[in-house]
Amino acid sequence: MLKKIVLAVALIALPVLGAMAQQKFAHLTAQAVIVEMAEYKKAVSDLEAMQKNYQDELQRTQEEFNKKYQEYVAQADSLPRNIAERRQKELQDMAQRQEQFQQEASQSLQQAQQEAMNPIIEKVQKAVEEIGKAEGYIYIFDLSSTSIPFVGAQSVDITDKVKAKVGVK
Repeated sequence: MLKKIVLAVALIALPVLGAMAQQKFAHLTAQAVIVEMAEYKKAVSDLEAMQKNYQDELQRTQEEFNKKYQEYVAQADSLPRNIAERRQKELQDMAQRQEQFQQEASQSLQQAQQEAMNPIIEKVQKAVEEIGKAEGYIYIFDLSSTSIPFVGAQSVDITDKVKAKVGVK
């Protein structure tokens, strides 16, 4: 009786195990694809130029602030009280404007980075999806964003296929 149950379970499990053996898994390192894309290189270049412009402006305003501050320090003892207070207020206003500009620049850079990267990421995702559907994969793991402690030999690396699909040579 026990042998019949074991045999029945084995006969039921064999097709399931066979089906599992036919399932296809793949992986890629999307970051390796993205960093080689022309669109990414252009986006990085544009973002670096934008960042340099902001840094140059911040440096200019910092130098202007330092100059006014040095002038104020040099004259502070000889200035009438109301003029000294007006210059202190002017320096405080300059510092606040500079801090505000720095925050706006940071936000602007983050937004520009997101706007530049979203189409690139979408292009890679679309390529992965097309390859997955065309080749019948049930899962494709991105090793650059997913912590997977082990990838077996049964998983196919499609990084080069995705590179080709998005136009990386």
